[in-house]
Amino acid sequence: MTAVLELRSTTKVYGEGAGEVHALRGIDLAVDAGELVAIMGPSGSGKSSLLTIAGSLEHATSGEVRIDGVDLAGLSRNQKAALRRRSIGFVFQDFNLLPGLTAAENVSMPLELDGTSGRKARTRALEVLDELGLAERAEHFPDDLSGGERQRVAIARALVGEGRRLLLADEPTGALDSVNSEAVMRLLRRVCAQGAAGVVVTHDAQLASWANRVVFLRDGRVVDQTTPAAGPESLLSTVAPQPS
Repeated sequence: MTAVLELRSTTKVYGEGAGEVHALRGIDLAVDAGELVAIMGPSGSGKSSLLTIAGSLEHATSGEVRIDGVDLAGLSRNQKAALRRRSIGFVFQDFNLLPGLTAAENVSMPLELDGTSGRKARTRALEVLDELGLAERAEHFPDDLSGGERQRVAIARALVGEGRRLLLADEPTGALDSVNSEAVMRLLRRVCAQGAAGVVVTHDAQLASWANRVVFLRDGRVVDQTTPAAGPESLLSTVAPQPS
């Protein structure tokens, strides 16, 4: 079975000469359909770079990045944009909501861009907003929503498309309380169970315990992987600072 997402010896270098920063150093990672993978590691370990490269928002310096077997290096800018719109759901830390659209309109927009009728797109958007406890906030604009509400709208937008093959989330529950965090993770798990592959960057062991697999990064390298069957307590000891 071909993995939905594959990184093969992937590196990312920012800057040149003395100012070079090696964000990723030979990353090998495969995420299958139906699998939710959590990425953990200290600040500066390469977590966010891995997400942006996996989602074709940045190009790798070397190595390969494949989605459903297609090497992203062989795609044009327009082809990458179409892939992101149709197949990849993003949840960013800064939400990236359009301030002139209501919550429902922000969520339905990706569907409409792909040709779904306005009525059908709105119906699906309202369903996902309701699952995330936002039914009564659907007609509000982002500036009228709390930080946690905006975060849930961004998550709804990422999950709404039926053709989503890859979900990429950067700290998706950072502004949420425990109840709403659980609702988000339950929804992510359900979307993955329906055939998507999910990658979630987090520093929260409780959140990572929802994943099928946890990958640990340090200094741009994969240093460990585990299955969190024992719950979040086992992860806390795994990610404890290492002696120098």
